[in-house]
Amino acid sequence: MTLNDVWFTAIAVLWVGYFVLEGFDFGVGMLLPVLAEDGTERRVMINTIGPVWDGNEVWLITAGGATFAAFPEWYASLFSGFYLPLLMILVALILRGVAFEYRAKRDSARWKANWDRCIVFGSFVPALLWGVVFANIVRGVKLDARHEYAGTFWDLLNPYALLGGLVTLTLFLAHGAIFLALKTTGEIRGRARVLASRVGVVAAALAVLFLGWTQFHGGSWASAAPAVVAALALLAGLGAIARGREGWSFTLSAVAVGVAVISLFAVLYPDVLPSTLDPADSLTVTNAAATPKTLGIMTWVAVIFLPLVLLYQSWTYWVFRRRIGVRDIPA
Repeated sequence: MTLNDVWFTAIAVLWVGYFVLEGFDFGVGMLLPVLAEDGTERRVMINTIGPVWDGNEVWLITAGGATFAAFPEWYASLFSGFYLPLLMILVALILRGVAFEYRAKRDSARWKANWDRCIVFGSFVPALLWGVVFANIVRGVKLDARHEYAGTFWDLLNPYALLGGLVTLTLFLAHGAIFLALKTTGEIRGRARVLASRVGVVAAALAVLFLGWTQFHGGSWASAAPAVVAALALLAGLGAIARGREGWSFTLSAVAVGVAVISLFAVLYPDVLPSTLDPADSLTVTNAAATPKTLGIMTWVAVIFLPLVLLYQSWTYWVFRRRIGVRDIPA
């Protein structure tokens, strides 16, 4: 295994961490008007992700930075070809972050309701568009011989990519509902359990269809195994939530999300951005990579600092592990 392969694997791991962790707080944000019946319950839901949502976004920043440094050609082609959807995701994430910080700045029902709508919008857009983006990366796009995107925005909205968007959307909804069932008490917990079972069935059906389509067009036995594990983990998680085992259900849901991402990267390898115009124009882990010296320096930096980041984030989740409910919210 070369350093190119190491950093392709490292970037895949970073995306796994991002989708597993940011996935459930996207789900919580989208479910704000669905599960909360009053302002106090909305505060409970927001407080479940309040200490961790911004830390979860660090995985995205790190994945983007690692792609820029390790595979600059991939980064350049990706951000030029996917400029509009990535810009929409960025605007949504900014709006969502501002909403979390500003909704409590004024004691006004209308003020809070408007910012709550921003939280829902800022969670829905990335949950949908990340699936569209990754589906197009796996499927391939119109790359010319100069590795420049030759298609249009509408080319990205193909049936396979839209199905990928629906998969991430429903999967994050189910993941968020399971997290709420794990982190809350009282009526919110009960409503979250019921909703998780219902949305989870839809997510499982869409995920099986999407992963099956992916394997049929470009998969192998190596990539099919993670897809099967992801589907089984999600179904087992739904069974656990039906029995009231929220901890096991969330663990299995996280495994399903993570392994599904791994299966996509397994299908993609050794390409990083396939070309549908001519396979010879595809970006690979070889022709898109930085110099060996750059990759070597990055490896040492990652070995030193990554364990510190993981320890800090694990400590944060441990400190804020307790369930919360309406009684924990002051008047």
